[in-house]
Amino acid sequence: MKLYINYFKLRIITFLQYRTSAIAGMTTQFFWGMMMIFIYMAFYSSDTSVGINLTEIVAYTWLHQACYGLLSVRQNDREIAEAIRDGSVAYEIVRPYNLYFWWYIKTISKRMANGILRIWPVVVVALLLPSPYGLVLPSSLENFILFLISLILGIFIVAGLNMLVYIIGFYTYNEAGIGSILNSVMEVLSGGLVPVVLLPEFIQKMTYYLPFRLISDLPFRVYTDNIGIYEGICSIGLQVMWIVILIVLGNMIVKKSLKRVFVQGG
Repeated sequence: MKLYINYFKLRIITFLQYRTSAIAGMTTQFFWGMMMIFIYMAFYSSDTSVGINLTEIVAYTWLHQACYGLLSVRQNDREIAEAIRDGSVAYEIVRPYNLYFWWYIKTISKRMANGILRIWPVVVVALLLPSPYGLVLPSSLENFILFLISLILGIFIVAGLNMLVYIIGFYTYNEAGIGSILNSVMEVLSGGLVPVVLLPEFIQKMTYYLPFRLISDLPFRVYTDNIGIYEGICSIGLQVMWIVILIVLGNMIVKKSLKRVFVQGG
């Protein structure tokens, strides 16, 4: 365990050195957030009744932009995919650690570094904006605590899903095609484009049986009290369940794959 913790710290320090990239990312998130808010304001001006009001969806938008580096399903680690594709995974197989957990920690540490650099500036600017463009404070302390817990657990879920996409490379030798399709599906069902509550009703019902909405839709709607305290606590229980399922499943597939791994050109 100490080995994995030290590796996590090292990866965090390494990624924190890319400050220029982080500044560019923050600028993009801010302008993209403003554009989405203008679109939502035009949508709500038609007196359309949906399951989330304008104040809540503005807060949802800013939280999504601030936490993009933490929770976006498209924040993949190309080093892992390349290691599988070019055969350098052979060097990692002989090292004295569990390959799945090594990659899992690597994925999480990259997300944490991206999030640490981006989240605070975007949140601070959004809080300073006037109504209705700004981010409102959480409805209560309970909502804020549940938001933080569900946000952290969401990182573990999206990392587990990313790992499944990487593992596809063991069987296809190039996960880019099917990975792009899976990432697009996950982005929609996780609330990465619009809150799940704005999707068709049959899709909303389907998402309650899948882990995707637990990535970002849950914590952001808990923050705004669009999802109540009781439902939030129950959903956090589902997050823990899905984290265990994804880790056990991913670790099992990696172990099975390594028994018959074929290194291209080797």
